[in-house]
Amino acid sequence: GYPQLSAVIECSDAAHGISNPATGVGLVMSDGGAVNPSDAAKAFCGGADFLMSGQFFAGFDQSGGKVVERDGERFKEYYGMSSSTAMTSHYGGVAKHRAPEGREVWLPHKGDVHDFVDELFGSLRSTATYIGALKLKEFSKRATFLLVNRQLNRSLEHFE
Repeated sequence: GYPQLSAVIECSDAAHGISNPATGVGLVMSDGGAVNPSDAAKAFCGGADFLMSGQFFAGFDQSGGKVVERDGERFKEYYGMSSSTAMTSHYGGVAKHRAPEGREVWLPHKGDVHDFVDELFGSLRSTATYIGALKLKEFSKRATFLLVNRQLNRSLEHFE
């Protein structure tokens, strides 16, 4: 596939230039790939208007899926809606004209979603202060992305 942030960045200028009677402009949804609050901030900085990520919220009490206990730890079932598990559960099987995508996994049970939502909002507020934005709508106008090589931050190693 195509990297999600790159797709959002490339599509947002064009989409936001489209006239839409309901919203005034075309809208962009970042669809997948977000696994932590900083990924959400990057999506909004790239020009996304919405963020879709089942994995982001899977594992919490409020999400769907079975909870199982293994070796004293709790896990929650997660599968994408294009997986064969979803097609079988919700539509009675995989249609001949469809190819299943994704898989079923067991994620660590995370408890109540409220603490995570607070962390998510805190991350977005922190991002806003770093880039000088007052509103989420301003993120894409204020943010700058730099390409860096993967590196390990060793600045605090001497304190360990």
